[in-house]
Amino acid sequence: MKSRQGKTSAEQTVDLMRLAEIVEQFRDKKVVLYGDFVADEFQYGDISRVSREAPVLILKHRESKLVPGGGANATNNLAAIGAKVSPVTAVGSDAAGEALTEYFRGMGVDTSGIVSVPKWTTPTKTRFLAGWAHTTAQQVLRVDREPGVPVPDKAKAQVGAKLAAKLRGAHAVAVSDYGFGAASPQDLRRAVHSVRSKIPITLDARHGLTRYAGAGVGFATPNEAELEAIHRTTIGKNVDELERCGGATLASMKLRSLLVTRGRDGMALFERGSKHPTPIPVHGSDQALDVTGAGDTVLAAFTLALASGASPLEAAHVANIAGGLVVMKRGTATVTQAELLETIRRESSGS
Repeated sequence: MKSRQGKTSAEQTVDLMRLAEIVEQFRDKKVVLYGDFVADEFQYGDISRVSREAPVLILKHRESKLVPGGGANATNNLAAIGAKVSPVTAVGSDAAGEALTEYFRGMGVDTSGIVSVPKWTTPTKTRFLAGWAHTTAQQVLRVDREPGVPVPDKAKAQVGAKLAAKLRGAHAVAVSDYGFGAASPQDLRRAVHSVRSKIPITLDARHGLTRYAGAGVGFATPNEAELEAIHRTTIGKNVDELERCGGATLASMKLRSLLVTRGRDGMALFERGSKHPTPIPVHGSDQALDVTGAGDTVLAAFTLALASGASPLEAAHVANIAGGLVVMKRGTATVTQAELLETIRRESSGS
């Protein structure tokens, strides 16, 4: 497995001890997560034989697991790295919605901002993983269950009211919009205006990032594919195209900074007033084990670092380290504050 050794010139632009100080402040910060909760369900099975009905594998069911996904995963990551997080969202009054709410209630997370919607489906992604005895299970199928209708107006109004209430006393807001309707730029704009909040507002939107222009968002964390979709282009290794697309998005949305995640090519940080983006090489190995939910981890770490007084560049490096750690874990995973601190301190000592 290929890994990076030592520090690159980009990594030397930040003080690692300063990053450790920032991470140590995470526990004092209150963060509101506004967005779409998703249930990530994993069905594990052992391959028993090939079906005689069709050329498909028959799996002997071994276990099922449901974990937070989407904005729920960002909430989980915020809690894991030390934030006092208050999620604001809508879920269905179904088994998946109840399971997610109960999961966070059991962690001691404030769940009063979660609105349960009758006859609405909690977005659920079911992954089937198959393997032989003593082998690593591989994903063979994914089935998505999505709400067939938008979040009802009454529930949307409840979510908007809870968002405005939770903003009071918060140090930051992270918006995780997966396109299922729990979050909207209009409701965010109204809530921010009602409390005249000046706290950092970060955004991760799978679809329609630019819809949030003028909604109070100061920071965004799209991946490269999302940036390509906005500008209907292909970036790849074309740095000029990356600069064009990132710069145009930063300007049109009037952001303070735009952090573009680029997989094995690391990250690119665009900042207001800078002519060129700052490249940030991938942290650790460039051969990820599992990228599921990595964007949620980046959003959580970036937001919490900003809430703790970090500059956008410092926050980007914290997020880069967190992302590098989580992609080496299987499934929808989190990174803890202790893991972040251990990694930063180890690298600062050169060991």
